Amino acid sequence: MLDFLLSSATGESLTFSNTLSVLVGALMLGFIISIVYINTHKDEGYAPSFAVTLIMLPVIISIIILLVGNNVARAFSLAGAFSLIRFRSAPGDPKDIAYVFFTLAVGLACGMGYIGYAVIFAVILCAVMIILKAVNYGIPKKDSMLLKITVPENLNFQCLFDDVLNKYTDSWHMKRVKTSDFGALFEVVYNIEIRKDASQKDFIDELRCLNGNLNISLTLSEFEDKVYL
Repeated sequence: MLDFLLSSATGESLTFSNTLSVLVGALMLGFIISIVYINTHKDEGYAPSFAVTLIMLPVIISIIILLVGNNVARAFSLAGAFSLIRFRSAPGDPKDIAYVFFTLAVGLACGMGYIGYAVIFAVILCAVMIILKAVNYGIPKKDSMLLKITVPENLNFQCLFDDVLNKYTDSWHMKRVKTSDFGALFEVVYNIEIRKDASQKDFIDELRCLNGNLNISLTLSEFEDKVYL
């Protein structure tokens, strides 16, 4: 059984049993990777569609490798077909991109018949991801937040919010300024590290008194269309 899992199946030896074992192995490994991804992204949130994609990718890549085999003409045909596909979504989190390559590698290994090696690779890397999540590797001690303040055009925003920012944050710096509503408004964006004992409500209330009670947003990062558990 182990020799079969560690052996290679090419497109020339494509049989129903080989195909079924490859697809089942790729599906199970994709499901395991998806579960690890969900559990390591509970705090920062994740897109449900991306979790499903992690299950689908290994199976899709596996069947492509099985169908192509050693046929060069098929390989060039598939390359031409996939070059027509454009991904119009915004660039994702670097960890999401790493998980995509992770599932692609597992799918390639399964498609070539190296199911045993794919299992070993997936188990080791999943264990590493879980350990890194458990020890909070690379996570800063302070939460960096994004502050967006809308300012009317007749108000000079330079140094206007400095006193409030110094009062409620440990550090801050202006990131960018842009106009909106055909120049009628300014949007001033700051990167800040808010104090642990600071009241976010009081912080925003004092800013509202300075910007004419226009829109103010305070976020950790862009979390639209994500799920939190």
